[in-house]
Amino acid sequence: MLGWLRQLLPSRTATPSPAVVQTLRLIRARYDAATTSDENRRHWANADNLSANAANSPDVRRLLRNRARYEVANNSYARGIVLTLANDVIGTGPRLQMLTASAEANRRIEAEWMRWSRVVGLPEKLRTLRMARASDGEGFATLINNPALPTPVKLDLKLVEADQVTTPDLFGLEPNAIDGVVFDRFGNPVEYHLLKQHPGDSTGALYGEYIRVPARNVIHYFRRDRAGQGRGIPDITPALPLFAHLRRYTLAVITAAEIAALPGGVLYTDAPANGEAESVEPMDLIELERGMLMTMPGGWKMSQLEASQPTTTYAEFKKEILNEIARCLNMPFAISAGNSSGYNYASGRLDHQMYFKSVRVEQAHLETVVLDRILAAWLTEAALIPGYLPELCRSSAEPCGGTRSRAVPWEHTWFFDGHEHVDPLKESSAQALRLANHTTTYADEYARRGLDWETQLRQRAKELELMSQLGLPVPGQPAERNHEESDAESADEQDPAA
Repeated sequence: MLGWLRQLLPSRTATPSPAVVQTLRLIRARYDAATTSDENRRHWANADNLSANAANSPDVRRLLRNRARYEVANNSYARGIVLTLANDVIGTGPRLQMLTASAEANRRIEAEWMRWSRVVGLPEKLRTLRMARASDGEGFATLINNPALPTPVKLDLKLVEADQVTTPDLFGLEPNAIDGVVFDRFGNPVEYHLLKQHPGDSTGALYGEYIRVPARNVIHYFRRDRAGQGRGIPDITPALPLFAHLRRYTLAVITAAEIAALPGGVLYTDAPANGEAESVEPMDLIELERGMLMTMPGGWKMSQLEASQPTTTYAEFKKEILNEIARCLNMPFAISAGNSSGYNYASGRLDHQMYFKSVRVEQAHLETVVLDRILAAWLTEAALIPGYLPELCRSSAEPCGGTRSRAVPWEHTWFFDGHEHVDPLKESSAQALRLANHTTTYADEYARRGLDWETQLRQRAKELELMSQLGLPVPGQPAERNHEESDAESADEQDPAA
């Protein structure tokens, strides 16, 4: 053993072999992006190693919120993009389908839930939450009791702006708390701090009083981009400078066009300094009348301003910058600009597939963070009302809403509005083929359209039964002939001469 080690390790006096030198040499890896030079020093000057919560400090989030709201309020493209995103993700509102063993209990719960959601305006509040996440970075809602509701369940959703969720007396030394949120040692939110008044109100800045709301009564909807992140930033944050460039460029082109259309000019002279030319006040303005000639002072000439504007590149610039703006939202140019004139069928379908996949991901996140929480609270309260829910729910060992505020023990699913296909004829043919070779189900096909397959099939059965009673032809089957026509054809067959 010792001999083998002596052969492997050279002695102090012996010269190491090239292989040993290559093995013992310190290996250094180099990345071009990790080098700092005079050319890229200013570009990477703002790079830091702050944590997610330190980078998203209250001041930073406040500044981003204000700027994002300003762009959404004043930029037509920003407003349209945010509205389109909310309409595509939420649509007319999610629909509940219970999957318990009792079909009667499922229909009863679904009907009462739909009635309650219409009364409280759940679809509209969900769209507001999605718009708030895009412009404010996060949306908040508290589960409250509203006695004024005309439904047996008095649960309601009260939306709260992100400005109102803050801790005025937070000293930054508390390890399990950030601005407005307190966590336990496992990272779960325990309570939220809500200002009694909005800081932007006339009296909100005078009072820093806040209330402590348990986390089970607060819905916090935001996108967590980094580990340990407790508060959100606007979804359009990377696009805020681009929105500013778009508005500035548009105003510059309009100004250039106005200058080119108006008779503006400057006075100049070829005479040398102190030469023979009448005196003219420097920076003086001369009023011009449209369609009229005028004389200049002796020794002076007028030259009209040449307002050359980039009219040929303006449309291309808007297209490229809108494409870059919408990229951070996984939205194609055609949807962000509301213009599909340059698209063909294949490219339009490909872009829409990518966008709708992103929408489905957001809808799945919304179900877990928002909808399941609301349904759990609704079922918990509904189970306490005598005779309101079916006997199966009231007699279960655990209330329908469960003892936990974050889960619904009963099996269920959510349906959102389906998205229309670019070519409905091709999609219907493909759907019929999938059903014929048993590679899909009616549940999956109706789910693509945001519909409940059981409800649709029951409705279809009622329609077919009524059509049969009225003697109407059933689609897919040959129409029944009149008896007189059938008798006449039979007689013709028996008497060829006729």
